[in-house]
Amino acid sequence: MTSAPATSDASPSAARLRAVQRRTLAVLSAAQILGGVGVAVGLALSSVVVDQLSGSTMISGFAGTATVLGAALLALPTAKASGRGGRRTGLSLAYLAALLGCVVSVVAIGLGSWQLLLAGLVLVGGGSAGNLAARYSATDLSPKNHAARHLSLVVWAATVGSVAGPNLAEPADRIGLAAGMAGKAGPFAFAALAFALALLVVFAGLRPDPLKLAREHDGRKPTTEAGSRTIRTAWRILRTTPAARQALIMIAVSHTAMVSIMSMTPVQLHHDGADLDVIGIVISLHIAGMYVMSPVVGWLADRAGRVPVLLLGMGLLLASAVLAATADHRVWQVTVALFVLGLGWSCGLVAGSALVSESVEIEGRPAVQGLSDLLMNVCGASGTVVAGVIVGGLSYGVLGVGVGVMVALAGIWLALAARQTGPTSRPRSS
Repeated sequence: MTSAPATSDASPSAARLRAVQRRTLAVLSAAQILGGVGVAVGLALSSVVVDQLSGSTMISGFAGTATVLGAALLALPTAKASGRGGRRTGLSLAYLAALLGCVVSVVAIGLGSWQLLLAGLVLVGGGSAGNLAARYSATDLSPKNHAARHLSLVVWAATVGSVAGPNLAEPADRIGLAAGMAGKAGPFAFAALAFALALLVVFAGLRPDPLKLAREHDGRKPTTEAGSRTIRTAWRILRTTPAARQALIMIAVSHTAMVSIMSMTPVQLHHDGADLDVIGIVISLHIAGMYVMSPVVGWLADRAGRVPVLLLGMGLLLASAVLAATADHRVWQVTVALFVLGLGWSCGLVAGSALVSESVEIEGRPAVQGLSDLLMNVCGASGTVVAGVIVGGLSYGVLGVGVGVMVALAGIWLALAARQTGPTSRPRSS
């Protein structure tokens, strides 16, 4: 348990904490929008550009894998930097990596090198790492029973970038061509601008740093050792913190289920004869399920509790898997399945992330959060590969059955584990 907050005159007042938290949420939301635009613009054309440069559809599939891999690889450095220098340092590192990745991508397209482009896309994954880390930054100063709501507001802000980003790719390409860039380089230059603005917003606006102020509020002295051994620290904490283990597993299961079904749905719809407009609508509704309802999910997680909302998420993911498995050629049923899939993912991410933040003491929080994002991205990448093998060798329906079994087992395990550990304590004072 964390020691009581310092009571000296130097201790941050409650009024100051509330004011800083309001500013922090505004800054993080702005950065999330900008970072979301950068990620979405890059992803909109990355596979197409790799396909054109390599002349291989198989190689083009590595574009998405490279970005997810980059997000996973940069999760721990982002957490380590946050542990040592605060959230501003960690987020700045992630967005700077994404900015450099976009610059490398522009150069690669100009040179016609798909190998260099894939390397650039790995760095672009820093944008996703930054956006994921931003949600945790929203909880450092959140008052009691508000962590999920504050976290969900930052998650919700990603809606703007996710929806607007792909629609900006074509205008950015035209501007790039007019400026003398190679075809399809313009969107990556635009993404670089978006990440540069996100970096500026975080670096200039995230003052005072929420993690540093939370440590001060808890009576903790700044230390250069924090975050020095991120993985070792995280595993040590997880061994003695059942609630954090439960949260990490539920986040990983939720993300694996979502990515597995979502990644193969466009392929299934295309094979069923659906045109691009229909596929676009289905994916848009899926994204709406993921982000638009997140503030409601956050409110529910604060009112009803983290574990009940996690179990609700497992139920929604199971329902989505059943709908997908039995959809056959019914596009409307696939559409409903994808929307419900997004809602289930939102429950898992918001409630799980809030549970991670509140069950771990302030010093170890960045390490565990970084490990959570690492596992989340690794599971997502693995889910995509396995889903492709299942659908290619068997069917989309079998994929739904497999995801349903995984989710059902995870939900049963969580219910039993939560009953054994009892109510989750809140280690930090609020």
